[in-house]
Amino acid sequence: MRLHMHAADVRHLVTRYFLDLGAAAGEVSDIQENVRIDRGQCVARCYRVADMFAMWLIDIGILQFYDADGEMLQTVNLFAEMQPHRAAA
Repeated sequence: MRLHMHAADVRHLVTRYFLDLGAAAGEVSDIQENVRIDRGQCVARCYRVADMFAMWLIDIGILQFYDADGEMLQTVNLFAEMQPHRAAA
């Protein structure tokens, strides 16, 4: 069974992780979000604050966080992260 993740739920997680990684609250309140479309399908969403960015690879359920130099800071498996939400439904 495929777990469906809502963009708003992922955006909330991105905000939480940016704060945990040291971003200022004022920065995360103004997250820039871009959508990547490939052959008419949304394949990724990118989120950016001052010195960090994150990429949600939608098909594989991975959320990766990077610093300003492109060094990976953290990887989150959204299928595992969102599991409690599916079980509660």
